[in-house]
Parts: sequence; C-alpha cells; structure tokens
Amino acid sequence: MRRFYREVTVEAGEGPAGVLLDGRPVLTPARHVLRLPTRALAEAVAAEWAAQGERIEPHAMPLTRLATTATDLMPARRGDAIEEVVGYAGTDLLCYRAVAPAELVARQHERWQPWLDWAAATLGARLELVRSLDPAPQPEASLLALRAAVERVGDWPLVGLHAAVTATGSIVLGLAMLAGALGASEAFALAQLDELYEIERWGEEREQQRRHATLKRDLAAAERFLRLLEPSRPTGT
Repeated sequence: MRRFYREVTVEAGEGPAGVLLDGRPVLTPARHVLRLPTRALAEAVAAEWAAQGERIEPHAMPLTRLATTATDLMPARRGDAIEEVVGYAGTDLLCYRAVAPAELVARQHERWQPWLDWAAATLGARLELVRSLDPAPQPEASLLALRAAVERVGDWPLVGLHAAVTATGSIVLGLAMLAGALGASEAFALAQLDELYEIERWGEEREQQRRHATLKRDLAAAERFLRLLEPSRPTGT
C-alpha cells in the first residue's frame, strides 16, 4: 500500500490516545478506531507510522500489529487467547531435557533450571522435568497456578503475553517477560538453546538466519509492547 498521509500526530490530552494521520484516526483491519491505553504506546505506534516511506510495510510496524490485534479481538477472543497460552503449560519447552551429549545436558540445566525455579517460587508452579520426546503430565496444582496467573492478565497485556509464549514455546518464559524479569534477547537465547548449540557445531544456514531474525523481532516487539503498557512508563521510550 502506498503511503497516503503526510503528518502523524497523537491526540492531545492525558490517558488513552489515538494516532492521527493528517488529523484522521488510524483504523484497525476490523474498521475500529485505534486507541492506545497509554500515551507511551500511542507515541511508539505513531513513530512506526511516521517512519514509513513511500510504501507502508506492515512487517515494520509490530507494535501497530499487536495494538490492532488487541483492539479487534479483545475481549471477545480473550478466552481463546487464555486457552492457547495455558496450553503450553503441559508441554513447556524448559521441561524437555536432552539425555546426551553431556555438554547440552549441562547447558540446559544451567540456563533453563533457574527459570523453572522462578516459576515455582514466584507463581507457585513447580514443573517436572521430562527426558523423553513423549509428553508427560505435570502436577495439577502447578497447571492451575499457571492458569490463574494468565487469567489475572488484562486484555492488552494478554496480547503481548500470547506473542511471547507462542514465540518461545514456553509459558514460563512468557510470564517472566510479562513480569519484566526476562528480556527479549535472553528469551530468544533460551528458546533457541538447542538450535544454537547445534549451530556452534555445524554452522548456521540461511533459512535459520531468516527465522531467527523474525523471532528476535517478534520477541523484541512483545517486550516493548508490554513495557509501554505500564502506566508509569515515561513517554518517548
């Protein structure tokens, strides 16, 4: 799509704000007016629109994509989003450990176990390790604790959490990002630990480079989206 506007501004005032293109509000794919719950997020979304060249490139506007998803699908699809996120609790990436080689086994324990310990201490969800490819049941109390944690999340942060969990394959890593305990770069390294180990040994293929670049971008967007939703977040960051 060709760029059809010259000026990008944010509505004046405090609290929720819309983004204006030549004075007209941005509309979502479902034709809803896009209003952002914090001014910091509104300014970040406006910056994405302002940065577009002669053509609008949707892939270069990840915050806009997350914001329009929240606007168009919440709260009507909230239950679906919760179920998708909670679905990762029974098969969390961090629980599935290798039995060999010893170096990978040690690396998984060193990098992954602290986050399982974090989930146990912070969320009351102690997850068991699995040393096979077949799924194994997790303690019911832990699954209920993880569900409760997700159900407490507001509609807009839930969109960011959903993006983080589906990108990493781990509800634990997603909730750690939501809490601000884990950043996007480290989340990427943890989620791709096994593959990065193989790349150290055999090198990286071009398709892996493209996929990793996309994953890094998605996780960075999810992290920034979550932080910009915080009411106390300074504007312009």
